[in-house]
Amino acid sequence: MSADSEVLTYPNWVFSMFAFIGFLLSIIPLPWHLEAWNTGTCLFMIWTGLACLNQFINSIIWNGNVINWAPVWCDISTRFMIGSAVAIPAASLCINRRLYYIATANAVTITKSERRRAVLVDLGIGIGIPVLEMVLQYIDQGHRFNIFEDIGCYPFTYNTWVAYVVDVTWPLAIGCVSAVYCLLSIRSFNKRRAQFKELLSANNNLNSNRYFRLMCLAATEILCTIPLSCWSIYLNVTSQPIQPWKGWDDTHSDFSRVGQYPSVIWHLNKGTAISLETSRWFVIFCSMVFFAYFGFADEARKNYRAAIDSVAKRVGLSTGGSFGSTLWSSTG
Repeated sequence: MSADSEVLTYPNWVFSMFAFIGFLLSIIPLPWHLEAWNTGTCLFMIWTGLACLNQFINSIIWNGNVINWAPVWCDISTRFMIGSAVAIPAASLCINRRLYYIATANAVTITKSERRRAVLVDLGIGIGIPVLEMVLQYIDQGHRFNIFEDIGCYPFTYNTWVAYVVDVTWPLAIGCVSAVYCLLSIRSFNKRRAQFKELLSANNNLNSNRYFRLMCLAATEILCTIPLSCWSIYLNVTSQPIQPWKGWDDTHSDFSRVGQYPSVIWHLNKGTAISLETSRWFVIFCSMVFFAYFGFADEARKNYRAAIDSVAKRVGLSTGGSFGSTLWSSTG
């Protein structure tokens, strides 16, 4: 193995551990965000958490092997990967849209029908677009899937111009639209600073601190998605020639084939190795960024304390003091 490839190697259990931690970090704050009906935030957590769980399962099953143990699971797993690749940017778009409409609202009061319509639009963006992408990618899916040692199942897209229309460019397009909303929100906020607290008062579950944390989360996701998408497109264009589209039958010939690549093989190509590692670590990064912005907020600490108190009562303990310096005493 070359020196360049050795830079990318590490024990696979390290990734498995971080993937599971990423799943937990995404799911822990979910209950109180669901109660607040923060649709974009909930979609971000759910997609990110499930993406981490999916990668965790794959890294466990295919640790040190490329045996096609679970073909049906791979069909589901790879289809989910395709959807989640656009779902996380789409959830960020939902967040930025909401922040923009709050910053540009002409009325303080928001009716129930307006709230319901906003939720439905968010669901259309955050679930509808990813599901549509899962369906459209099949048009240019050259064979069933690939299996990479230590990584697991991975989708395959035949490198034709059709792939860039139905699959490859979608995260970049969504990221650019999201960036426009983000910039417009910042501009509107700067113009209407004096009215800002009044506008937020119409959103019972949103204060200024949460607003800015949401903006930082969405901006961070954009700053990662756009460069990574551009780099991915560049890699696809330069690493191998773009093939002409010869029709459905040509693209799907020998469709049932499964590519199986031992670690020593896929590490030989530095571009492939970096692309695979970046794509699977990105979802873990998203989960940790989310938890960094929301896992230590006031509402999070209150919910942690409530959860600790609930568990303590069930096991016959009482708590006292502040969060982080809890005093335990037996009540039994």
